Amino acid sequence: MINNKKVVVVLPAYNAAKTLEITLKAIPKGVVDEVILVDDASKDNTVDVAKSLGLKVFVHPKNRGYGGNQKTCYKEALKLGADIAVMVHPDFQYDPTFIPKLVEPIANGEYDAMIGSRMKVMKNALAGGMPYWKFVANIFLTGIENIVLGNRLSEYHSGFRAYSKKVMEMPLKYNSDDFVFDTEILVQLKVAGAKIGEVPITTRYFPEASMIGFIRSSKYGLEILLVLWKYLLYKFGLKDYEQFSRVKKFY
Repeated sequence: MINNKKVVVVLPAYNAAKTLEITLKAIPKGVVDEVILVDDASKDNTVDVAKSLGLKVFVHPKNRGYGGNQKTCYKEALKLGADIAVMVHPDFQYDPTFIPKLVEPIANGEYDAMIGSRMKVMKNALAGGMPYWKFVANIFLTGIENIVLGNRLSEYHSGFRAYSKKVMEMPLKYNSDDFVFDTEILVQLKVAGAKIGEVPITTRYFPEASMIGFIRSSKYGLEILLVLWKYLLYKFGLKDYEQFSRVKKFY
């Protein structure tokens, strides 16, 4: 807990049995109040490992996808009274020791959302093993997203994030259940007039770490462009989308 704000770490899990324990051990003590795991119908023994580690576990009987997993994560975090939720991938690709740097600016009222950026110090991404094609695609898509949304973020695609309660209470149910959920929530934050901050992080790519391949990444890139197009149509009053029109202004 920081500044009397309850911090809940949410772990969106899929086949994370091999890396779950090492991820959990790296979460800093004294900052995080509770840790929950949402299993998205894993094919390995992720649920058994999670329960043996004493985690609160929520299980999807059928795979709902990365975005669908997050929807459950934030819904359950709110039920626990979370003021701040930190998403940590249990595949240990992102380093949980950065959690305090993500949480403190939100707890202090400086930002509504914080992104752990692999690209703020670009050499960190390549040093961590990010494939070069993914590195270039990240820069390209981020540039387009900044132009359309009028932001100055160094990365939109990191899965290491912290959100305030107001963010978790947005109409997330209208967003995709797939990977593009991460972009959709940032567009919703733009509509809400929310304050988004970043901290540079390191990352690691290794065989057990989850990573979508080139074809799936290409689909993801096209989905991002579609979301941006929908945002422009909404912004200029040409078409209504509930995922944007139902967002309430933060300030």
